[in-house]
Amino acid sequence: MRIAFMGTPDFAARLLSDLAAWATAQGHEIVAVYSQPPREAGRGKKPQPSPVHGLADSLGIPVFTPIRLRDTTDQAAFAALDLDLAVVAAYGLILPKAILDAARLGCLNVHASLLPRWRGAAPIHRAIMAGDEMTGVCIMRMEEGLDTGPVYRRREIPIGPETTTGELHDALAALGSAPLFEAIGDVQAGAVPVPQPDEGVTYARKIDKAEARIDWSRPAAEVDRVIRGLSPFPGAWFEARGERIKVLRSRLVEGGGAAGAVLDDCLTIACGTGAVQLTELQRAGKGAMDAATLLRGFPLGTGEILG
Repeated sequence: MRIAFMGTPDFAARLLSDLAAWATAQGHEIVAVYSQPPREAGRGKKPQPSPVHGLADSLGIPVFTPIRLRDTTDQAAFAALDLDLAVVAAYGLILPKAILDAARLGCLNVHASLLPRWRGAAPIHRAIMAGDEMTGVCIMRMEEGLDTGPVYRRREIPIGPETTTGELHDALAALGSAPLFEAIGDVQAGAVPVPQPDEGVTYARKIDKAEARIDWSRPAAEVDRVIRGLSPFPGAWFEARGERIKVLRSRLVEGGGAAGAVLDDCLTIACGTGAVQLTELQRAGKGAMDAATLLRGFPLGTGEILG
């Protein structure tokens, strides 16, 4: 088969790596990769290719980076690839009908949730922030609706009590390849995917920067989920003495007091109800560090209130 891959971040790059090896072994060919255009990054603000773009270059696969796919010229170029199948994972652009219909066997999407729960942009973050105990990967046939297509394959994975979005992201990226390969076989065999149920639909809206500031007045369980759900990016944060400090890991512990109060020398912080212990933090311009290391350079005394 002639296959195109469409994706942008690290999650998609892991899948592209596995797909490229599998395709070679199976006698298929990835004829093109689509990714979002390079973005300015680093101190020099130089355009940097996406993880998928960089990987495709190293694999010798032609890369296309259209700003959008509604231009008829871009759609004609995609159609000219004469594709059997397109595989999409965290691409970040809406695919119009002309793109969805271009490949002979359609478009498969690797989505990091148990659909219909958490359709949309940030399913991994939202699953942790909502306190879900399970999540997973679904391989669906794409339609014009937002993640509404029928599902060929799914895999489940538990979310641990201290799991961060970064850890879950990596686990789901590793989990997605096997069901993707199975789903490609399903498509080739003419199998009929299972429609998503109408019940249980939720939407994983994009993370807003305003959500990242920790609200210590919330219950400890909610504060802990926000910290883990936003780690490592964009990173939940608080202010202390005019400095913004990110929190990358936390755990629920016993304790109580005024919301935001430092309760001990282990960075146990009181919440609206209960308390959390901050176990990994990051100051501006510095690397991640444990609580003891942070306190040696930035002491926070018992009773101090964090903003």
